[in-house]
Amino acid sequence: MSSLDPSGCKKRKRVERVFKFKAFGEQGYPIESCGTFRDNVKALLEYGNVEMALVNGMTFWSFQLEVHRHPPSHILLFVVEESAEPSSSPNRHCKHCIYVGWGEHMICNKKYHFLVPSKDTMAAFLNYEGNQNGSIVMGKLNFVELNGHTMHGVFHSNGFGHLLCVNGLEMGSDLAGHLILEFWSRLCVCLQARKVSLIDLAKQKSMDLRLLHGVAYGQSWFGQWGYQFGRGSFGVTHQMYQKALEALQNIPLCILAHHIGTSNMEIPILFSRYQTLSSRSLVTLADLLRFMLDLKSRLPKESVLHAHNPRILVENSCRWSPKRIEMAARVIVESLKKAKFRWVSRQEVRDAARAYVGDTGLLDFVLKSLGNHVVGKYLVRRCLNPVTKVLEYCLEDISNTLPNIQEEFVTSDSKLKARFKISRAQLMNDMLYIYRHVLKGQKKDTDSTITSTISLAARIVLDSKYFIKDFNGEVRSKIESESGEKSILYCTIAIQDKGEVDGREEGEKKLITTPYETFMLRNNATFDEVIQEVVKNFKEIYWGLKSFVFGSIINLNNPKGSDQVFRVTKSGSKLVFQGELVETGTDHESMYESGPRQRLIVDCGCGAKDDDGERMVACDICEVWQHTRCLKIPNNEETPNIYVCNRCEQDILVLPAIP
Repeated sequence: MSSLDPSGCKKRKRVERVFKFKAFGEQGYPIESCGTFRDNVKALLEYGNVEMALVNGMTFWSFQLEVHRHPPSHILLFVVEESAEPSSSPNRHCKHCIYVGWGEHMICNKKYHFLVPSKDTMAAFLNYEGNQNGSIVMGKLNFVELNGHTMHGVFHSNGFGHLLCVNGLEMGSDLAGHLILEFWSRLCVCLQARKVSLIDLAKQKSMDLRLLHGVAYGQSWFGQWGYQFGRGSFGVTHQMYQKALEALQNIPLCILAHHIGTSNMEIPILFSRYQTLSSRSLVTLADLLRFMLDLKSRLPKESVLHAHNPRILVENSCRWSPKRIEMAARVIVESLKKAKFRWVSRQEVRDAARAYVGDTGLLDFVLKSLGNHVVGKYLVRRCLNPVTKVLEYCLEDISNTLPNIQEEFVTSDSKLKARFKISRAQLMNDMLYIYRHVLKGQKKDTDSTITSTISLAARIVLDSKYFIKDFNGEVRSKIESESGEKSILYCTIAIQDKGEVDGREEGEKKLITTPYETFMLRNNATFDEVIQEVVKNFKEIYWGLKSFVFGSIINLNNPKGSDQVFRVTKSGSKLVFQGELVETGTDHESMYESGPRQRLIVDCGCGAKDDDGERMVACDICEVWQHTRCLKIPNNEETPNIYVCNRCEQDILVLPAIP
């Protein structure tokens, strides 16, 4: 049970401990989001189950979320609190902040990881031995650092965060990618996050969705949830990104057919096929890809039954014949049918099937492979029971929800019904063909302006991977609407930072400020009260401000401590509270997310001036970093042990010879 005091938020109401997945995070479920990001996180965690173990000094909470009621299906949401103290978090600098351009943010006292584990990451982490009283006994692996979670997002305690991974159906999850994104968006709004970044590496059948959706809709797949261009790699700017998208979107299909069709006759045929299916003229590449993606969303998923035929379980090295595997699968289904669509443990299913299949090795193989596959008109579901930690199986009758395997999409024009039919699988193959041969397949020896334009523009779009959603507007308007009789101030802390940072000389000072925080105050609050509240809150947020001592409000004319704030300034004003750090020996460089990387000098031929997360190599003479791609060093080759850049090499060549 949580030791937190549940009386901290008067609006909060107790709800059941099993939460509905599709409503979790909505206003009032389970919390009425009020106050700051930190207040909302604390309120939410009061509804979680505190796990009876600590790993690397981190505290775990878990929430059980119901995805389906019939048949019952649940997932677990874990929240992991990570402290910035060196003993708890030796790698406290955040590389994601650096890559997205937030390297000058101060390190926060805490991070909160929100994780929905996959079956694989859960199995890798849980240790079933010694599980005496229903609590999770944590293994030696670091749960936060495991790869392959269904969802992993992290928030700093100042409300800035990163969505680190989303793994949907194509990666073996029971949740579709759009459901995971909607869940994450509800969490961000519920907690009143400020800005959230992500790196878009989403693919579908080897196609980069940021390129495919970018050409079709003018934004990445994540753009549906408000994520916009944040920062480009290899010197790509927002303007370059927008112009590249527009160039690709506006390419006429007739010109493409003329230039590419001479060497690839399949391309004009594909263009004609979808022009015939469309009720409106497809003029540009954007028109074609948008139509294909919209059509895909309307096509029946007829391939599901075919793709999940039990025969796909057979591999060349399998020691059982397809016939025996199919027979064992049907025996298991018949055993589950007797359970009348309730969840049954793996051992119960195995014991029931053994009466008909004596080969236990065959049974174990089929049970392992059968989860979330279709046998006949039934979908065999498999999940880990979040309470008993035992694998369970259940049948779902899908005969009324899925179309017949032979069903195909037919155009609404009755004259074409007999001539043009297309399946979802064929459409995906056609889309992949266009992606490979139009967007990605331009040959280097092709001397054509159109193919060169496509190649360059596609490269720019693919080099734009960092996207950001700004929640500040939503949070600010919500706070202002709830302020009632109170007034609002936006406050920040400023300190003098000196030292050899960002190319400045030793002793040169630079004013460093934190992101503004929102404070709701009584209308008669005095400056003494405000100063005390502001300093207290910023010390709670930032690890490097523990020894901060207030000096003055630099954008007000020396108000007295007893003066009422809102007689001197109006509600909604921004105030800057300047001070200094009194702790001796404070390493200012270690206070920021970029840390020692502040000293790193990047000057690459592509135009990059900052670390963007791409592979780089430094000159051993001038210590300037450049991208290995820009230096023509292949990714499959190691960086040279000794590297001298062209500039230093030229300087060496002009040196006088040693007599």
